[in-house]
Amino acid sequence: MMNARNDRYVVVDLEATSTGSKAKIIQVGIVVIENGEIIDQYATDVNPHEPLDSHIKELTGLTDQRLAAAPEFSQVAGKIFELVKDGIFVAHNVQFDANLLAEFLFFEGYELRTPRVDTVELAQVLYPQFEKYNLGILCQELGIELEHAHTALSDAQATAELLLYMRQKLFELPKGLLESLLNLADNLLYESYLVIEEVYQQQSLLSSPDLMELHGLFLKKESKALVPRKLSKDFAKNISLLGLEERPQQLEFAEKIEQLLEEHQTSFIQAQTGLGKTYGYLLPVLNLESQAGILVSVPTKILQNQIMQEEGQRLKEVFHMEIHSLKGPQNYLKLDAFHQVLHRPESNRLFTRFKMQLLIWLTETEIGDLDEIGQLYRYQHFLPELVHDGKLSKKSLFATEDFWKRGQEKAKTSRVLLTNHAYLVTRLEDNPEFVDNRLVILDEAQKMLLALENLAQQAYRLEELVTQIEKSLESEEDLVQKRLLESIGFECRYLMEHYQSGLKNGKWLDSLEHLRQHFSELALPEYRELANFFTSDREFWLATAEKSSKDVLICSSKKGRFILADLLPEDCRLLGVSATLEISNRVSLADLLGFPDAPLVRLDVAKQEQQEVFLVNDFPLVTEVSPVDYASEVASVIRRLQAFQKPILVLFTSKEMLLAVSDLLDQPHLAQYKNGEPSQLKKRFEKGERQILLGTGSFWEGVDFSTHPCVIQVIPRLPFQNPQEPLTKKLNQELRQEGKNPFYDYQLPMTIIRLKQALGRTVRRPNQGSVAVILDSRVVSKRYGKQIAQTLSKERTVQVLSRDQLESAVADFLQSRRNRMKEKSKKEKR
Repeated sequence: MMNARNDRYVVVDLEATSTGSKAKIIQVGIVVIENGEIIDQYATDVNPHEPLDSHIKELTGLTDQRLAAAPEFSQVAGKIFELVKDGIFVAHNVQFDANLLAEFLFFEGYELRTPRVDTVELAQVLYPQFEKYNLGILCQELGIELEHAHTALSDAQATAELLLYMRQKLFELPKGLLESLLNLADNLLYESYLVIEEVYQQQSLLSSPDLMELHGLFLKKESKALVPRKLSKDFAKNISLLGLEERPQQLEFAEKIEQLLEEHQTSFIQAQTGLGKTYGYLLPVLNLESQAGILVSVPTKILQNQIMQEEGQRLKEVFHMEIHSLKGPQNYLKLDAFHQVLHRPESNRLFTRFKMQLLIWLTETEIGDLDEIGQLYRYQHFLPELVHDGKLSKKSLFATEDFWKRGQEKAKTSRVLLTNHAYLVTRLEDNPEFVDNRLVILDEAQKMLLALENLAQQAYRLEELVTQIEKSLESEEDLVQKRLLESIGFECRYLMEHYQSGLKNGKWLDSLEHLRQHFSELALPEYRELANFFTSDREFWLATAEKSSKDVLICSSKKGRFILADLLPEDCRLLGVSATLEISNRVSLADLLGFPDAPLVRLDVAKQEQQEVFLVNDFPLVTEVSPVDYASEVASVIRRLQAFQKPILVLFTSKEMLLAVSDLLDQPHLAQYKNGEPSQLKKRFEKGERQILLGTGSFWEGVDFSTHPCVIQVIPRLPFQNPQEPLTKKLNQELRQEGKNPFYDYQLPMTIIRLKQALGRTVRRPNQGSVAVILDSRVVSKRYGKQIAQTLSKERTVQVLSRDQLESAVADFLQSRRNRMKEKSKKEKR
């Protein structure tokens, strides 16, 4: 390795005929940095003596004619080597540029052995909250100019600016933190640590006033609470102060909220999607409930994060209104756990880099919520020993700075709390006083039914149970207890093996009965909780874990339903909000939640002109073809729709179908269960990393896709509830006992509700457009399908068409939308 100056960086970008082993250089861009300043730059085209393919021409803007007049590499090799030989070689994805340039120089008699710095690797460490690290995204996030992407000199200049930006960030960090980073930096793939080392050698011991050091960790100091500003009594003025457009429907919604609040009773209000309900209920509540606390509960963590990042941040900036987000302990980093593993030697490079990221992140986070980390899905394997368990030892090194404890304390004093339905019901079961003196607002109130059912359920991983039993057998001396443990282990292994091979739930009742008997006789205190689980009067079934189909779970649910009204204190007021609160004429959501006397206010629904729904009438009937064939047909439609170059959101009702379609797609896409957590996938899709997103579960409702001007939605199958799901079975039984028809009074209306919720995901702003394609032909071939189509057509245009007509219909909608936007722009200019 050459003796490179540690303050001389030579930033290189190459354009080539391909990224493969036979790639030839067609353009070189070099920027030289010394002592933190750009001092030189160089650029040249290179004649590859072969025609470029169309993709490279389009990407780089180069032509065969231009390159034919360019010098050969041998003519410029000496100049290039002189520039790079005594500096640290820097590139974005350094392996490609350094290897390719070294190879070409070698054939001209020059040996390039300089150390390498990868700005991708360095950016991943220094910007842990980013979702993606390609040069364009980084420049966009950091405000770095990138005039002509995929032009060698322009890319090299942007990469040089990026390096200087990161170098400056390192100078702003305490020297002790730089030392901790250097202690871990040997595990980086390249010599990127040299940048940290150069800054460390020049850095003074002065510490940042925003940081505090505690046991070797540098934590961001809590910012002082702002004095809240008084809101105007005029809703429209508050909306204007927030920098938002006034919407007549939102104003009407806010006025109805005010009327309901003045009545001081539990009530429900239904209003269509896209009118800005969050501000519509928050601003009136903050005005009228000046003394009382407010707790807002939303259906998913994704929506909880979204509200904090958007509405919560804007309310803080304009009105100094703090909203505290409340989640379960497993969402937070436990500082004691991180401190314990920080300097532990690791063989895993990824874990070491994650530690470096966390060191940086701790200087930027005030709440310690791991959802702030951009590519958290990559580190799922390491999280179990780092996340909080809700316990804090008296011997904790971070007793006062513990994120989970700090959040709990803040929750007691915060006027506005934001949480999710799952966390809310769990807390209510443990401690109903949690909501004392607070108005509870349920956003997407219909989703509370499922959250309550999840509260009634328990599940254990059979593999973990077998492992626990094997450990117990090593130390257990009582012969009877030993035989019982062996029998339990045998039954668990039997269930795992046979369920994986296709055993249905009804076939394993004998094993369940054996487990009940064995646990009833087991007298070991560490198995008391499991014994209660297996011997209780509950319904049991087998399932696979959501994140791994290899993990077999034994699940159970209590026989009856949890009722929300029973969990809340008697004097607690509740406001239920949603676009879809009415289930049917004979079934009321308020009744199902335990509030039979609560009034329901309905706002008139305006027709959505910015969205059209296409019902495909000649798609294979989902009940009559194999899942493999159906997945193939769905993938074919997605491929055809991709030609429109619009973001495509595909909503599935099952994990199996989602993965089957994903396996068939050659096009780049994001798929739930494959590419990370739903919240991370949403961010990546919204930022344009991929044009196709395959999702299920929480993507159906409670998630807004508001950044794209136009989105194409594909719904392969009607979202009927699985009749074998515990909640569906319980409600069906209840309704039959009341003399009602479970299908027409509950299941069909809930399917329509879920469809309407899904359609509302992509029309969140007045100027946003959306096409929704429903492939399930039952919506046009079955008698109940007419009811679905008629209900949907009340709020948006619905067309029935064939597959051959689909592309033409989508094209017509997009053209019509373009025309409307042009006309609107002309009117605004007038």
